[in-house]
Amino acid sequence: MEIKRIKAFGALTADAPLNKMTINRRATTPHDVEIDILFCGVCHSDLHSARNEWHNTMYPIVPGHEIVGRIVKTGSEVTKFKVGDLAAVGCMVDSCRECEYCKQGLEQYCEPGNTLTYNSPDKYLQKQTYGGYSESVVVDESFVLHVPENLDLAATAPLLCAGITVYSPLKHWQVGPGKRVGVVGIGGLGHMAIKFAKAMGAHVVVFTTSASKFEDAKRLGADEVVLSKNEDQMKKQSRSLHLIIDAVSASHDVNAYIDLLRVDGTLILVGAPEEPLPVAAFSIIPTRRAVAGSTIGGIAETQEMLEFCGKHSITSDIELISIHEINNAFGRLLKGDVHYRFVVDMASLKKDN
Repeated sequence: MEIKRIKAFGALTADAPLNKMTINRRATTPHDVEIDILFCGVCHSDLHSARNEWHNTMYPIVPGHEIVGRIVKTGSEVTKFKVGDLAAVGCMVDSCRECEYCKQGLEQYCEPGNTLTYNSPDKYLQKQTYGGYSESVVVDESFVLHVPENLDLAATAPLLCAGITVYSPLKHWQVGPGKRVGVVGIGGLGHMAIKFAKAMGAHVVVFTTSASKFEDAKRLGADEVVLSKNEDQMKKQSRSLHLIIDAVSASHDVNAYIDLLRVDGTLILVGAPEEPLPVAAFSIIPTRRAVAGSTIGGIAETQEMLEFCGKHSITSDIELISIHEINNAFGRLLKGDVHYRFVVDMASLKKDN
């Protein structure tokens, strides 16, 4: 297969910083589009993967699965895109397309396993997929998304992971007017959950351990803000919430939030703490409460989310950085020092000689 050599930023080993490298991209096949990458969001998964914290990294690794760019080439059988179109790519670039979940538009739950945008077996080049910390990417049009013209492109990038990760459960559990929705944690995921739940018409209650975040939570759309360390404030929310989006990735007492759910209420984990979270039986049995998990959405749902964002002018709150600041950004991510998502301006890579 014909290949193209392009510039990228990645890591060679778990303890190495990200640095310049050259990688191979396939030439466009009949159903592919080539995307010139303009912006790429920085997800905490990028850091985990680069440092092999999930013990499955294939090196070299080029992270990045929140990609926004412009189509520069199309394959001979492409029908959904034309050269010059804005386009986006999220966490997946392929799936089996044949299992029951793929046929339902739930490619994120593909039974044999979907092909991730990076660190996944590449059926074309027989190596691993490389992500968006690069000049360009070639993807089958079925896994490429249209970007509404009215959205800021840099601030759109995090929607491809952080955005869809919270949009999907909010839609699945039918959030809308008359629903009271709790959001635990105001970070990359949590701040998007606030925006989406509010735009869907819900009454949004935000829980934070920091009183300094009260004003920002209100700015993002919260109707109420609760200091989770304050017992009286927590008690006032007892048995009042239909749904809680728990976006905390550190160990915490999940039962304190389960107790705030109404009968038949659900707490959804979208954060991923390293250690298991103990759930007390009597937090859920007497009130038929549920604890659930959710990942990203399928391609159709992700497109729906982008159109929802276009309609409601929703994007992520970002800090735009150069690719040369990525290692510093990773360090700040570990400290939680970002409001609320880093995005790389990929022009900074293209300017390198």
